[in-house]
Amino acid sequence: MPDTTGHVPLPPGAPVGAPSTPPFAAPDPAGTTLAVLLIGPAGAGKTSVAKYWADHRRVPTAHISLDDVREWVRSGFADPQSGWNDHSEAQYRLARRTCGFAARNFLANGISCILDDAVFPDRPVVGLGGWKRHVGPGLLPVVLLPGLEIVLERNAERSGNRRLTDEEVARIHGRMAGWYGSGLPIIDNSQMDVPQTARVLDDVLARSIASPPNW
Repeated sequence: MPDTTGHVPLPPGAPVGAPSTPPFAAPDPAGTTLAVLLIGPAGAGKTSVAKYWADHRRVPTAHISLDDVREWVRSGFADPQSGWNDHSEAQYRLARRTCGFAARNFLANGISCILDDAVFPDRPVVGLGGWKRHVGPGLLPVVLLPGLEIVLERNAERSGNRRLTDEEVARIHGRMAGWYGSGLPIIDNSQMDVPQTARVLDDVLARSIASPPNW
């Protein structure tokens, strides 16, 4: 009996490749099936921008938040704020693999996706390298990096286990500065609201489609 569900099986063992555009066509990120990784410190606005960007595209698009997937674990949740240890590290790794599988499945079924994660430049194996293994070489990374004062203000508005201490926010922001000079596109959204940042993200992605960054 033919499959009438519209489901497209996930290609076995092979990550989804880079998106292609017709020869000499101006890349249009708003109408292209893409996989985007939005990188940034806590308080950068990753989740807000990712949701807005996904909501306003002309093609089906999913937002996959690493923090949301981590918090699927209820009993036994390993909160890094209670101390970074093997359990919290293992749950981060598991969440990243789960997000990567979800992204590949969406892409295989013609649905774009944007993932957000605080990926550090000094941990390439579990950071960008891990996402590349999980999603595939077509993943387009973009760094969202406003000034420290901005991320401190935004973090102060958070609640629950997503609110960090000022010291932790400053430490994470300092490590994120290592992305400068990496070759990845960086957006300083210190003076931008969410819609403005999403428009800049589209511009950055258009350039990345035309000339993918080396990473």
